[in-house]
Amino acid sequence: MKEQLNLFFGFLENDKKVSNNTLQSYKRDLQQFEKYIEQNGEIYNEVTGEEIKTYIEHMQEIGKKPSTISRGIASIRSFYQFETKNKNVESDPTEGIQSPKIEKRIPSVLTSNEVALLLEQPKNVDLKGIRDKSMLEFAYATGMRVTEIISLNIENVNLEEGYVTCQNGKKERTIPLGNMSLKALKEYMLNARNIMIKNEEENALFVNVNGQRLTRQGFWKIIKYYKEQAHIEKEITPHVLRHSFATHLLQNGADLKSIQTMLGHSDILSTQIYMQFQDEALKNVYKKAHPRA
Repeated sequence: MKEQLNLFFGFLENDKKVSNNTLQSYKRDLQQFEKYIEQNGEIYNEVTGEEIKTYIEHMQEIGKKPSTISRGIASIRSFYQFETKNKNVESDPTEGIQSPKIEKRIPSVLTSNEVALLLEQPKNVDLKGIRDKSMLEFAYATGMRVTEIISLNIENVNLEEGYVTCQNGKKERTIPLGNMSLKALKEYMLNARNIMIKNEEENALFVNVNGQRLTRQGFWKIIKYYKEQAHIEKEITPHVLRHSFATHLLQNGADLKSIQTMLGHSDILSTQIYMQFQDEALKNVYKKAHPRA
């Protein structure tokens, strides 16, 4: 990729005649992207749209400003358009990718009570309810990204040992499943999934009502539905559950390195953003306990 980047930078400087400041911005953005995909074992000309979305989520997690994210995606898009035109890649993975509109740098986090309220909403009275209960419990128990969850196959879950194996690019990590999540997942696997699938060759872990692999949009809609059922005013997305997973682990004594491993962060700086919530919790303890607070 380094050689192709140098060709692209030469094109910008000599053919497009961009200013030095603009050129340096492209270099910063694309070298950061290059480092990220190398750390995740990716090959630049095999990167997919889903992996670009995961990179956007990564930038959100480390607190990048909306303007920084937008500029980064624009730089990556320009590079892939250059590569597509020169037939070095088959298709542009940034096609159709929208830069996210982020209002805050601080991730939104649910309280433990709000999580409990949300997870209480799906009822095991029908196939969809059993699936939804399992899926929400799973998302909060593992802290996995939505793209990782919908990509899971049944063989990625070990019900006997109680863990899930997540593969993101060429990197693999193992995440334990708590008792509540494991119980809900077993219920779904035994009493719902086999009925929902129409094709026995379907190996997706979570499927929709048509028996096919659940999509990102489907996952988001399900969470939005139960948020409204629970009358929770906060905005809740799959990523909010991921943030809540990490924050609650940290507040209850888990170390940053373990959380980094479970989240699949290649850089500990991505995980340190959750320290602010621990600091806030300590402040509250101090105010309640210290006689001179």
